[in-house]
Amino acid sequence: MTFSTLGLAEPILRALADEGYSEPTPIQAAAIPDVLAGRDLIGIAQTGTGKTAAFALPILNRLTRTEGRPAPKSCRVLVLSPTRELSAQILDSFKSYGRHLRRSATLAIGGVPMGRQVRALQGGVDILVATPGRLMDLMKAGAVTLDWVEVLVLDEADRMLDMGFITDIRRIVGKLPKDRQTLFFSATMPAEIVRLTEEMLRNPARVSVTPPATTVERITQRVIHVDRAGKPALLAKLLGEEGVERAIVFTRTKHGADRVVKGLAAAGIAADAIHGNKSQGQRERALAGFRNGKVATLVATDIAARGIDVDGISHVVNYDLPNMPESYVHRIGRTARAGKDGIAVSLCSSDEVAFLRAIERAIRLEIPASGERVPERRVAPAEGERGRGERNQGPRRRNGGGQPQRAGGDERREQPRAAKGQRGRGKPQKAGRPDHRAPQGAHGGDDIGAIRFLGKPKRPNDAARA
Repeated sequence: MTFSTLGLAEPILRALADEGYSEPTPIQAAAIPDVLAGRDLIGIAQTGTGKTAAFALPILNRLTRTEGRPAPKSCRVLVLSPTRELSAQILDSFKSYGRHLRRSATLAIGGVPMGRQVRALQGGVDILVATPGRLMDLMKAGAVTLDWVEVLVLDEADRMLDMGFITDIRRIVGKLPKDRQTLFFSATMPAEIVRLTEEMLRNPARVSVTPPATTVERITQRVIHVDRAGKPALLAKLLGEEGVERAIVFTRTKHGADRVVKGLAAAGIAADAIHGNKSQGQRERALAGFRNGKVATLVATDIAARGIDVDGISHVVNYDLPNMPESYVHRIGRTARAGKDGIAVSLCSSDEVAFLRAIERAIRLEIPASGERVPERRVAPAEGERGRGERNQGPRRRNGGGQPQRAGGDERREQPRAAKGQRGRGKPQKAGRPDHRAPQGAHGGDDIGAIRFLGKPKRPNDAARA
């Protein structure tokens, strides 16, 4: 199968040819025909498989048949994404694939002044890519109306659920026309998202190219058992090894990320951090330095696991094991992209063994243990027994105003929603059920607030890659 056999318009095929793409990935080949036919759709695929192109290409094809300008303060296509950076990458893809079309698009994200976005929406746009928090702000200000939306896309819907956007999403959907096309794309499909699709979609087609919570075959995974105090020195040693070209180190908390950066600097290793306590400008500079090779190591919290799409990441290091198995899949998915191999190393302390076991059950694979260091090997508690849990290290930390911190209107929650029975602070956890209240970080995106016309190509971040 080729893109030309899918029935896409000639200007879109020309843009794909400019990028050197002729054959769709499995998720694109399966999803595009149903989207072109106007059906609602649920698409499940691993990160890096081309999900963005799977909805961007048929949406652009639909717009080639749309005449006239959009109504003032309106949009024809609304794409919701959980984070600033992922939103910016989605807009980049629309711009790249629509470079030969005269269609307008803009970005609405937090962390930047809203005035520029208000002005961009005054004349109406064809495509609006937004984070839920900033879109709600624009709606309250009367800067945007959703009465004319023809297509709604929810990308990484499970992550939006984890970040506490479910209420905003329901409010936004309540303002949309009932006669619309709705597309869900995600790497995982938890029960809560299944219920959400039942509320919002009509007889959807379902496309799943990989089982949920599986890992990329080209990633070599290993775990090193190490006491917590030994992690800084071991991390510095790992990053100093030959073959580490570009690495992302994941921590569970924002302050933990800053501590790791300071520790690496003391060891002579240049690194930068990206998380919710960083300003938008700091986040953009950190990511730009990582992309252009000025800094070879980026330390990030979990929100970055879904949005960072940088070529040539050779290693992912889990300095802290994630407390949700799905986060592990998204973290290590930053490497082994575009057909390349990658390495994922997890540093597991004794109080994280339950997290490791939960990850192994989710991915249906026992992660090989390295003989690098085995200081205090502990057996994970059996089912029904109590084990040591990771204490909450600050998800309820207050700022100077006495309210929970909120990053720029879109990254509202920095930790996943706790499951029932797991809301007590500091309570020990059962084996295999990690502490769902442990905080996670945030991540950002490009400062693109003004209207952009799809005519200036930029290398897309989610293309038709094998």
